[in-house]
Amino acid sequence: MKAAAPAVSSASSPPAASAAAPFAGPLTWRRVVDWLREDGVVSSAEADRTIARCAQAESAQHPLVRLANVAMQRQSDAKPLDIETLTAYLAGRAGLDYLRIDPLKVDVGKVADTMSAGYAERHRVLPVQVTAAEVVVATAEPFLTDWVAEVERQARRTVRRVVASPLDIHRYTAEFFALAKSVKAAQKSGGAGGAASFEQLVELGRSNKQLDANDQGVVRVVDWLWQYAFDQRASDIHLEPRREQGVIRFRIDGVLYPVYQMPLGVLGAMTARVKLLGRMDVVEKRRPQDGRIKTRNPRGDEVEMRLSTLPTAFGEKMVMRIFDPDTAVKDLDALGFAQHDAQRWEALVRRPHGIILVTGPTGAGKTTTLYSTLKRIATEEVNVSTVEDPIEMIEPSFNQTQVQPQLDFGFTEGLRALMRQDPDIIMVGEIRDLQTAEMAVQAALTGHLVFSTLHTNDAPAAVTRLMELGVPAYLLNATLLGVLAQRLVRTLCPQCRQPADQPGPDEAAAVVRPWKLGGGWRPYRPVGCVDCRMTGYRGRMGIYELLTVSEAFKEKVTQSPGTDALRRQAVADGMRPLRLAGVLRVAEGLTTLDEVLSTTPPID
Repeated sequence: MKAAAPAVSSASSPPAASAAAPFAGPLTWRRVVDWLREDGVVSSAEADRTIARCAQAESAQHPLVRLANVAMQRQSDAKPLDIETLTAYLAGRAGLDYLRIDPLKVDVGKVADTMSAGYAERHRVLPVQVTAAEVVVATAEPFLTDWVAEVERQARRTVRRVVASPLDIHRYTAEFFALAKSVKAAQKSGGAGGAASFEQLVELGRSNKQLDANDQGVVRVVDWLWQYAFDQRASDIHLEPRREQGVIRFRIDGVLYPVYQMPLGVLGAMTARVKLLGRMDVVEKRRPQDGRIKTRNPRGDEVEMRLSTLPTAFGEKMVMRIFDPDTAVKDLDALGFAQHDAQRWEALVRRPHGIILVTGPTGAGKTTTLYSTLKRIATEEVNVSTVEDPIEMIEPSFNQTQVQPQLDFGFTEGLRALMRQDPDIIMVGEIRDLQTAEMAVQAALTGHLVFSTLHTNDAPAAVTRLMELGVPAYLLNATLLGVLAQRLVRTLCPQCRQPADQPGPDEAAAVVRPWKLGGGWRPYRPVGCVDCRMTGYRGRMGIYELLTVSEAFKEKVTQSPGTDALRRQAVADGMRPLRLAGVLRVAEGLTTLDEVLSTTPPID
């Protein structure tokens, strides 16, 4: 498996350390405490307290782990010295680079070929990068170098040592070598590729026989992949067959990152394994399929994944969309609503009947907004029913229905059936045609509150889209309450962001003209740290424009003047354009102007 090279990074605020110390031999906790005292990192009293506490009990822990558990207070700011801070200090003391190991950037196959698992465990070292000229090896014992010459001779490369946390080295040594072993085992049998391996997995699954050792390797690879996707906050896992090899990518904060490259046979066996768990037809690879899996993340919480396969030129591609309950349903503040729009949205969704639309491109967070809103208003006194394609996430407080086109059960038929189910609030996954739009209008006219989505660039365009579908203006005026358009932008990492001189207020004002910016202007820029995987961004937030239907807006709809006139009237009624909403978030230091410009349409 092949991935990008690991980045060497420093701790957020490592304590100062002297130059490389004239010392050789194994590390001891008492020596580290003495160094911390000498360099003024901890006070003499704190050092004495630490020595007294550590001397009370013998321990086989690494000296840095033992000291981290004591939580020494740094003299400069009284903050506790955790394991990463102590590791960064040790790296500086030894004159070496500090590395926070990122498993997504380690070529596990090359790591396993550099040395054996037993050798790595014996010397407590871990290769993290292999190039044509050198091998980068992480160690938590920077003053022990007796292994270097042997590794250089075996690898025929120069060894460059870096210092990493002993906890990370211990964890990833076990996981990397176990993963490499599983991939090799899968490649020999389960990853042999072709129909045989698929048929073998199908027969094993149908007969409920115990998987043999080689097939168990596939199971381990899939489980390992899931756990790391959860660790990295991935929203989607892509298994993509290419001409020469298979590629695995994670979508994190809206951006796809290459994770691994592996033999096509192993990727095919992994796809078969996931399809079995998702109750999909493993043999059928000529048509798209959908499925679901429930598993658990490292914290033990239940996580649901939606599966989708698609036949491609080089094999079957699979995408696993991860639905974490902690992120799928949020309150309005967490979604990113500004106070101006939050108040108007709250008033809108409390109306007894009518149609409320949420618009935006695929992946803009429309489903999250709808689920979060419905969750707030789904009390015991109301019946909330949905018709979806597919059901994004199971929510106990909703009555959810999946459309099934193969049974002639689409959105129109689902809505018609729901009307006989005594609903109070209805959510239609998407209005795609005139029949669905007419049923939504009829539901609103008969006293129901209807939520749905459309794929339009902004809020006013949703009105013209419905009229183009054939919905009469008088029915729109009678039922439409409002339209919410939204986008997702990456938010700056709070740990490493720094104040920026650019963009200045004049540059931002030019972007939102003719609107004028008031209040403070405090932009920040992305830097990159270990918490955000050196991207400078961590998480995403929504930016919104909310159109509310007023009497003046209804007159414009009746006149059918076009989207531009509708937009001007919506602005007069209080709508803030998407780009303005985004720039206001830039002013607060939550995101960057580049992010806003790349995701929002210009202001006309």
